Amino acid sequence: MFKTVLVANRGEIAVRVMKTLRNMGIRTVAVFSDADADARHVREADVAVHLGPANARESYLNIGKVVQACLDTGADAVHPGYGFLAENADFAQALADNGITFIGPPVQAVITMGDKIRAKQAVSKAGVPVVPGRTDEGMTDADLVEAAEEVGYPVLVKPSAGGGGKGMFLVEHAADLPEALKSARRTAASAFGDDTLFLERFVQRPRHIEVQVLADSHGTTIHLGERECSLQRRHQKVVEEAPSALLDEATRARIGASAVATAESVGYVGAGTVEFIVSADKPDEFFFMEMNTRLQVEHPVTELVTGIDIVEQQVRVAAGLALGLTQDDIVLDGHAVEVRTYAEDPARGFLPTGGRVLRLNEPTGEDVRVDSALLEGTVVGSTYDPMINKVIAWGHDRASALAKLDRALAEQVVLGVSTNTAFLRQLIRHPEVQAGRLDTAFIERHLDELITDEVPARALAVYALRERLATGGPDLWDQPTAWRPGKEAKLSWHLVVPGGRNVDVTLQGDFVSVDGGEAFAATGLLDGDDLLLTTGGRTTRWATAVDGADTWIGRAGSSWVLHEQLLQLRLDAGAHDGDITSPMPGSVIAVHATAGAEVKKGDPIVVVEAMKMEHTLTAPMDGTVSDLLVRVGQQVAVDELLAQVTA
Repeated sequence: MFKTVLVANRGEIAVRVMKTLRNMGIRTVAVFSDADADARHVREADVAVHLGPANARESYLNIGKVVQACLDTGADAVHPGYGFLAENADFAQALADNGITFIGPPVQAVITMGDKIRAKQAVSKAGVPVVPGRTDEGMTDADLVEAAEEVGYPVLVKPSAGGGGKGMFLVEHAADLPEALKSARRTAASAFGDDTLFLERFVQRPRHIEVQVLADSHGTTIHLGERECSLQRRHQKVVEEAPSALLDEATRARIGASAVATAESVGYVGAGTVEFIVSADKPDEFFFMEMNTRLQVEHPVTELVTGIDIVEQQVRVAAGLALGLTQDDIVLDGHAVEVRTYAEDPARGFLPTGGRVLRLNEPTGEDVRVDSALLEGTVVGSTYDPMINKVIAWGHDRASALAKLDRALAEQVVLGVSTNTAFLRQLIRHPEVQAGRLDTAFIERHLDELITDEVPARALAVYALRERLATGGPDLWDQPTAWRPGKEAKLSWHLVVPGGRNVDVTLQGDFVSVDGGEAFAATGLLDGDDLLLTTGGRTTRWATAVDGADTWIGRAGSSWVLHEQLLQLRLDAGAHDGDITSPMPGSVIAVHATAGAEVKKGDPIVVVEAMKMEHTLTAPMDGTVSDLLVRVGQQVAVDELLAQVTA
């Protein structure tokens, strides 16, 4: 068995992998960039090695630096986690060249399955059904346009070297294909260093079902059942569960056998996931999509229903040991559901957010698991993926697993960074989700039901009561004032709430009013940084945190940031109708206009990238680009003015 393993990753997956390594008695080595010098995975490792700047290409993606870190620390193996170098054949080969074991599949399997075109060709020969499409190598844009006509719309444009939904575009009309190809190639080149594309027919009402496989070097390949990952947005998984509510036992056996055949077709060794697309209308038909030659983000749900530590199996197999398991040993017990908490704002189109974690309470309890790298004080930036933790719950059946997960999310408090926690609660409580009626377009269809940016009046009451209590207590305000003898002081605040709206809050005695509306009774008691609010005869606990002029308030998985401003500033402020501002912190990757250019409403002006996602900002009106304030490569802040268009 290995003595020292370097974990070539960061965040929650690095923390999770190191937990198993410690349990196995293996010394752990972490690596980190400038942005992660104080990160949790650095603190928990036996030794940590600095790789370089925050830019991943100069740190986590720098093969030479990671290999040197192995040599300097005596690491005899590397666990890559997921993302970064996890599916990089050059990295696996570089480790082998230096006598270091890659805790992953053979290099050739990585090469074959990392090329989505070659992968489809390989599994087709093994008799695994694939989605109709064109997977010729080196297709030009003209070839792809021709192929789309042959396959028939709608089509999915996909990077051959990619995964995780990056660079994938659904195209329903021929007129939209050329622009989709440009964006797909640009994203693929940036994310994977290879802009090769292919396309396939889009399956109507698709469900995304994947199968976890394990294979050793002694000829044994088994599967651990399937996971349903159909609840997605922008081709990124949001909720995952095991097993799927769609499959019957016969289909489960067939899809598992196809996954095993897929792995065997490339001589696979290690843990991997074979992804299939299944029509909700024909659940007994499935088609191979791709194979991920690494640990999946959603592996915990499989661990909870099988009782198998997949990371431990990865390490054992890489060390040359036999699995010691047969297919008959795999029994699925109960149901598990996982959600991904992202630093993003659902009400603003799921744009990435960021900030410093001021308060943190991650759920605990029986049958609840949290994979996380968060700590109070952690800075969530725009450099890396926006996922900040995963919350997983197990139940004897699907209904109990969802109920436990909802309860866990209600306990989660992350203040200082806007997250999608409230959205996740709405999603898993939706009647269609509860009934298991899912597909990959579900979130887009039901967005209006799942998202709100309204700040409840009770949260505003918490703000007002906290301000009064924190600045002297209730006795101070019960005193007669010089200008209003015998009357209780009337306190007012002018706040900016999520969505940029202005709200006036007034507190007089035990009564709160919002924007001059009818006052309602509310009293509060501070308990540390929490406020116990009593309204209508009911007392509830609210978490709070203050950061300068911003006050964060959270309850039941929801959180709001309230910014106090002077009334005069509020009256004087006013955005120009033609302002183009950045909706999130990020980097400018394209500028499509020049100062003085004539543009039409909707014309692309600037493209900003944040957390591996592109956002095209367009002209808000017909007119002239009067100011262009940014250039390609420039870092920009949220709400920073990038350009102006004048009529």
